[in-house]
Amino acid sequence: MDHRLLRGIRLSALAVTTAVLLPAWAFAQNHIEAISSMIQGGREVVRIDFKEPFADQPRTFGVQSPPRIAFDFQDVTSDMPVAAQDLNTGNLRSYQVAQSGQRTRVILNLKRYAAYQTSVAGRSVYVTLEPAATATPPAVTASNFSEDHNSTAQGLRGVDFRRTADNAGRVIVDLANDKVGVDIQRRGNELVVEFQNSRLPEGLRRRFDVTDFGTPVDRVTTTQVAGDRVRMVIEPRGLWEHSAYQSDNQFVIEVRQQKVSHDKLTAGVGYNGEKLSLNFQNIEIRALLQVIADFTNFNIVTSDTVTGAVTLRLKDVPWDQALDIILQAKGLGMKKSGNVLMIAPKEEIAAKEKKELEDMAAVEGLEPLRTQAFQLNYAKAADIAKQLKDSGSGGGGGGGGTGRMNRFLSERGTVITEPRTNQLFVTDVGSILNKVQELISKLDIPVRQVLIEARIVEATDTWGRSLGVRLGGVDLRGVRGGDAGYGNNNGRISFGGSYDAVSGQTGQIAQADLADALNTNTSSFFNLPAALQGRSDPARLALTLFSPSANRFLNLEISALEADGKGKVVSSPRVITADQTKALIEQGTELPYQEATSSGATSISFRKANLKLEVTPQITPEGNIILDVDVNKDTVGQVTPAGYAINTKHVQTQVLIENGGTVVIGGIFSLTEQEDVEKVPLLGDIPVLGNLFKSKTRTVDKQEMLIFLTPKVISDRTAIR
Repeated sequence: MDHRLLRGIRLSALAVTTAVLLPAWAFAQNHIEAISSMIQGGREVVRIDFKEPFADQPRTFGVQSPPRIAFDFQDVTSDMPVAAQDLNTGNLRSYQVAQSGQRTRVILNLKRYAAYQTSVAGRSVYVTLEPAATATPPAVTASNFSEDHNSTAQGLRGVDFRRTADNAGRVIVDLANDKVGVDIQRRGNELVVEFQNSRLPEGLRRRFDVTDFGTPVDRVTTTQVAGDRVRMVIEPRGLWEHSAYQSDNQFVIEVRQQKVSHDKLTAGVGYNGEKLSLNFQNIEIRALLQVIADFTNFNIVTSDTVTGAVTLRLKDVPWDQALDIILQAKGLGMKKSGNVLMIAPKEEIAAKEKKELEDMAAVEGLEPLRTQAFQLNYAKAADIAKQLKDSGSGGGGGGGGTGRMNRFLSERGTVITEPRTNQLFVTDVGSILNKVQELISKLDIPVRQVLIEARIVEATDTWGRSLGVRLGGVDLRGVRGGDAGYGNNNGRISFGGSYDAVSGQTGQIAQADLADALNTNTSSFFNLPAALQGRSDPARLALTLFSPSANRFLNLEISALEADGKGKVVSSPRVITADQTKALIEQGTELPYQEATSSGATSISFRKANLKLEVTPQITPEGNIILDVDVNKDTVGQVTPAGYAINTKHVQTQVLIENGGTVVIGGIFSLTEQEDVEKVPLLGDIPVLGNLFKSKTRTVDKQEMLIFLTPKVISDRTAIR
């Protein structure tokens, strides 16, 4: 065979072998040769030069924190001498070049995030960065609405507010001319508009309350700030958006309620990753997952069954939400282990987890059993054993099996309690015993105690006044040998305070019985003395008018009484109880009464008249105390034919009190005013003089009861003392 022919065959075989062994990116047709930056028209331009003309737009996404822009070039390799280079020009900080397979990524690291545009011209790709806003907090978005072209400060002519047809708030500002510069900034939930090189007249320096207009705007405040600037602060509420425009010398800004679009992607609950933007057409799902892996620095392991392509456009979306959207779109699931994300179809992940659980159950069934004793200090062993046993109806005794409904024990696990020493003996595999130990460490803890002090204060204030009069008279002329009574045409007439008095004066009664017939009681015309219930005898003043011979007498007695009494009864029951445990304390009297039985006989029963405090405390996580309170204050009342009556005062409520605080949970106030008049008919109605023929009594009785509660959490034993 010809040596030249043999040599050609060998070279062809070598070429075939090389083509098989070399990766596909070795045959890429284009290469990145240089990256440079320049400033054109006040804007920074980054130029990426290729070996061959580049026809397609690169795939790109931006990140706000840290600020950077990434470009992906498919079927492109890098001939750059270094993979990273510091620029530190303008807003550019540095660039990085990374190659993976047939794809090369160029990352521009910025000082502040800025909008950008890409264009392709021949062998170069140009990235034009918009001027970045000045350094502002992340919650502030700013825009330069218009540049200022005035040489001197101009005054604003007017500020007006209107409501549009779509319920938007419209702020209209009349400018001096159309050359006033305007800046619009969103700071938190406020919209700040600043007019450059402007002055604000005194009449416009005010705060407008526009809540009644029914727009999203609540207030508009205009002020003059330093440096010939006028600041307008618009305070909307809720979710809102704004738009602004200017026509000649009239500037208009509108704030309207934000309309929720179901087509717009927003960050859901629980997504807190760095935001990114993705714009891909028909990209392989595995390549897209690699982009997210490069962005998040997570290690992503993708199953061989993950295939297909996806088209998506996401802007400023948290990366974890973007990953969730991609997985849902392709029916994939994710399992995280450390910083490794395993991506596979949901059915495959479920099958693997099921297999792992079955393997664990099989190992658990073969694992040898161990018995461990647990000494309980505060909880009862029987209560803890109940938590470990079957929660259904199949729970056995202390040493029996507990079935498949166990909360903690396995199918072979058992538990035995020892009440004398308050110990728990559990037999199970080692992993279950560890869980039991963890459970006991959380349950076997001292319960906090609460000291509840109650003060029941009963105050009384009584006042009374009474005025009375007594009038009487006697004629003793007939008794002492003279003529009784007064003469008239046909006979004589006698007056007296009673029938006995008249009979005694006229001699109708024997001399021996005159002492009973004529006395101060029988000779009284009327007796209306002053009197107050439960008070002593009133003060009296008597006056007698009689004849010179001391035979005829007219007696008058005036009595008066005024009483003022104050009293206070303080009952202070105290009780200590554990958290969420009912406590009861009472003191009082049991009153006997007769009660008929079914046979007709009578028996003695007792009825309580007690002071009772029943309370259940609950300590909240914040340290406050919730009290379920039931307070009774009973006293013995009046006597009835059936026995003693009981005066009852009862309060039942639930209150939230701070630790150590005092609250008034209830109060009863009663006021009784009474005025009584006793008088002689007709005579008691005479003005002024009628007071001699009547008795007046006035009483005022005030009663008040207040209940004070003071709970305290007992932190140590000294506090109980």
